[in-house]
Amino acid sequence: MFKGIRIGAALLAAAMLILLAGCGASNQGATKPTEKKIVLGFSQIGAESEWRTANTESIKAAAKEAGIELKFSDAQQKQENQLKAIRSFIQQKVDVIAFSPVVETGWDAVLQEAKAAGIPVILTDRAIKMSNGNPEDYYVTFMGSDFVEEGRRAANWLVDFMKQDKADVNIVELQGTVGSAPAIDRKNGFEEVMKNHPNYKIIKSQTGDFTRAKGKEVMESFLKSAKADGQKIDVLFAHNDDMAIGAIQAIEEAGLKPGKDIIIVSIDGVKGAFEAMIAGKLNATIECSPLLGGQLMEAVKDLTAGKQLAKRILTKEGVFPADVAAKELPSRKY
Repeated sequence: MFKGIRIGAALLAAAMLILLAGCGASNQGATKPTEKKIVLGFSQIGAESEWRTANTESIKAAAKEAGIELKFSDAQQKQENQLKAIRSFIQQKVDVIAFSPVVETGWDAVLQEAKAAGIPVILTDRAIKMSNGNPEDYYVTFMGSDFVEEGRRAANWLVDFMKQDKADVNIVELQGTVGSAPAIDRKNGFEEVMKNHPNYKIIKSQTGDFTRAKGKEVMESFLKSAKADGQKIDVLFAHNDDMAIGAIQAIEEAGLKPGKDIIIVSIDGVKGAFEAMIAGKLNATIECSPLLGGQLMEAVKDLTAGKQLAKRILTKEGVFPADVAAKELPSRKY
């Protein structure tokens, strides 16, 4: 009898152990920590153009698809707003900071703060300069276009299109935001080519701040000034398509035919430029792709996984003259 009792007690104890083990396994599975979501702080310049809008949409869509938490800030084209946003990202201890700088300079202090906090920084679209030290010490990679090359491509296309080696060619230039990398580099690239063609002369150059409204306003001023000086404007070189589209309105209102009376070449490759080329009002656009979202999210994931990134990540781009616009427009994504 006692032997039966002892066997029963042993079996009961074993059952309790199995039950407890099962409960423990269940609890352990229930409390298993979920994988930490990557947090990216991104400071955008603003929404000054079709290009910038497409760039923002690309980044937001890519972050959602990649499962990355995006803290997005619109600087409204003011550096002080970007500085505040970056400092806020540092305080929030995001995993990565990315931004497209409004201007090249003035980032020393905030990037030193990010470095001290151990937060890697990615530059998109635009480069920076530091007053002290090498800027590459303060960011892990710069991804985007070669703005100097874009300026060269615009100039080379123009020289080939005009086929004018002797008579003077008067050019007016709508520059981008003063102090910004694309404005500086596109101008330098364009002028680099023009040094070999001294009959091509930039007679007037002024910022249109990358906006249609300002592009129209400045082109109106160019036309009035040229008329008063007895000069003929042969070419408009615009640092982006939006300024060119604004300038087209001013040219038409002055009773001239854009694309014929004044040859126009601009940079970006937005849908509006292709529509203007199809209408015969713009002669060529040099591509500068805003679709950096996928590349950016891939870089963010690589960084958080401990991988090393190349210091320069370039985008592939082309040159689109008016005669290919109708064929290319349906496939344009921005």
